Formats: sequence, structure tokens, C-alpha cells
Amino acid sequence: MIRRLFPILGITFIDILGFSMLIPLLPYFVTHFGASPFVVGVLFSTFSFCQLISGPIWGNVSDRIGRKGVLIISQIGATIGWAMLGAAGSIGFVFAARILEGFSGGNIGVTQAYVADLVEPKERSRAFGLIGATFGAGMIFGPLIESVLFQRFGYSAPFYVAAGLQALTLLVTIRYLPESRGKTEEVVGPTEIVRTFQNKKFAPLLWQKFALSLSLYGWFSVMALYLARQLHFTPEQTDYFFSSTSMLNVFVNVFLISRVSDWLGDRGMSTLGLGSLFVGFGLLAIVHSIYALAIVAVLFSLGLALSNSGLTALISVAADAKRQGTVLGVTSSLDSLSGIISPPISTATLGSFGPQWSGAYSCFFAFVALIAGLIQTRREPRRQAQLKEETA
Repeated sequence: MIRRLFPILGITFIDILGFSMLIPLLPYFVTHFGASPFVVGVLFSTFSFCQLISGPIWGNVSDRIGRKGVLIISQIGATIGWAMLGAAGSIGFVFAARILEGFSGGNIGVTQAYVADLVEPKERSRAFGLIGATFGAGMIFGPLIESVLFQRFGYSAPFYVAAGLQALTLLVTIRYLPESRGKTEEVVGPTEIVRTFQNKKFAPLLWQKFALSLSLYGWFSVMALYLARQLHFTPEQTDYFFSSTSMLNVFVNVFLISRVSDWLGDRGMSTLGLGSLFVGFGLLAIVHSIYALAIVAVLFSLGLALSNSGLTALISVAADAKRQGTVLGVTSSLDSLSGIISPPISTATLGSFGPQWSGAYSCFFAFVALIAGLIQTRREPRRQAQLKEETA
């Protein structure tokens, strides 16, 4: 399986290496212009709003014309957008760069659909775990590289290097990535995007994934500010924390995902992960030392890998082959909607009530997703019995 996935894993690694140079630095970059933490949240939301619109469309287009062409479009947009950030001299230019990248971006859902094209349903949790590990591996080195570049050359250098890495990804995709979907296969039209929410197989999973995404985006958007105010971290220390957490995430994705999936199934694995996130976010209020932060980091890394891979595998298995791009594009759009809603609330909560409340929002929605999963666990045996009766 790894040999089949190697081209997309390599491209994803280069892509995330550049992306992870941007994320830890962007909040500091925005406040560097004199903007408030709330504006940081609005910037994250603006990017996510653009992806909310574009994600399902690009996913459906990939079902119709193939995955490779859509990935190329996304990479072109990211290259231009990150170069614009390097040249930005005002908040308005920063917003323009993120809008361009957001509208051209459909790479997450399309990458997941590409993987689903190549592996059998029973292997998908492991395959998505490898994608998660690749994300984590890129995020180990990206912040470290960004830290060195920032200290020596200032804000612009990391953004220009990220743009260069994205241009390299584009060239590798054009030259080495084979198409995973034949053009003669049956395709579904754009109306399938709306029908996805009406499908009884998908809808409960999609809403649970939405609650998980609300939780995760709440933490991602406030993490750097939380570390700066709760533990007085510098940008460099934030980069080291980001990289350390990513190392834990890689370990879980590579060594634990397949074992936990075999032991508990994808549903049980996602439930365990959600429980870990709920506890981890709840502990943020009482973190006052690096040792307590390390415990939270372990719980977060474990929870992120297990819950995200488990739910994505459940959604992918529920969709047939001709709908993978559309369904996973819709899933990606829910992530984007979460990125619109969560950042302003999380950053405003921190600004109004202090860093000890930074995890409250994420903790609440992790709990909602956990309860939704437990309810679905109880209902699934009855649903399977009904299906057997209908087919008998």
C-alpha cells in the first residue's frame, strides 16, 4: 500500500512543510501591523470562508475530470498567495493573499479522495493515518525552518521560502503524480453536493465531524496566543512546541492508528480520540508549567490522530467510488466552516476572559462530538439489523 501512496505522500509532505512555516508565524505577523487578536481570528475565518465555497466544488470537479488537475490548480493558487504574503506591506494585502489561496484551494479533500481511490475500504483508516503522519512530519520541520529564517531575515523570508516549496510541489505533481481516477468512470453532478447532507449514511457522520472541526479550529487559532499569554512563550518557543506536538502526532499515526483500528474499529477509535481531546482541552485552564503542557500535548496528539482518521475513514467507506471527491470535499468544507466560526470566538474569549478560558470552546465541541459518537455507536447495531431485514 505504501508504494502506491508514495507519490501523493511525498507531494503532501512538501506541501505541508511550506504550510507549517506559515501557521505559527501568521498571528504574530498580523499583530505586527498593530492588529488585535480579534483581527487574527477574522483572517483565519476569511480564508476558511473561501475554502467553504471552493472545497465541495473542487471535490466534485475532481470526481468528473480527475484528481491531478484540481491539485495543480490548488498548488498554483498557494504559490501565488504565499509569495504575496512575503511582499505584504499592509493588513489589506495579507487578506488579499489569503482570499486568493482560499478560493483556489481544494487540496485536502481531493488528496483524501486520491488516497481512497487507491486503497480498499478496510485499509483506509491506516491510509488516512499515513496522510496524517505526513502532515505531522511536515509540521515538525516547517516551524523549525521558519524560526531560523525569521530570526535571521524577518517576516518575509519564511513566506517566500514557503512559496518556493509550493512551486516545487507543483512541478513534482505535474511530472510524477499519476492520475488515480479514470475519465471513463461514471460521474456525479454538482447537485450531489446538496444531496450529501440528505443521505442517511453520511449526515450523522458529517455533523459529528463538524463538531470535531469546531473544536480543533478553536484551538488552532488560539494556540499561539495562549502559549504567549499563559506561559509567556516567544515565537521561537511556540515553533518548538508546534514541532514537538507534530512529532507526537506522527508517532500516533504511524504506529498506533492501524493497531487501534484493528482493536476497536474505526468507530471505537474515533470515540477514544474524542475522549482524549475532551480531557486535554479541559486541562488547559490549569496549565502553568511546561510539564503540564506536555501532558496536554500528548492528549491532543493522540486525540487528533485517532478521531480525525477514524471519522474520515468512516465517511469514506460510507461513500461509493464515484462520490469520493464530492463527499470528502463536503467534509473539507465543514472544516472550512469551522474555520469561519471558531477563530473569532476563541480569540475573543481569550481577549475578554484571559488565557485560562482558551480551551473552553474547544472542550465543549469535543464533548458534543463525543456524545454524538456514543449515540451512533448504540444505533448502529439496530441500523445493521434493519438493513439485513430489507435485503432478506
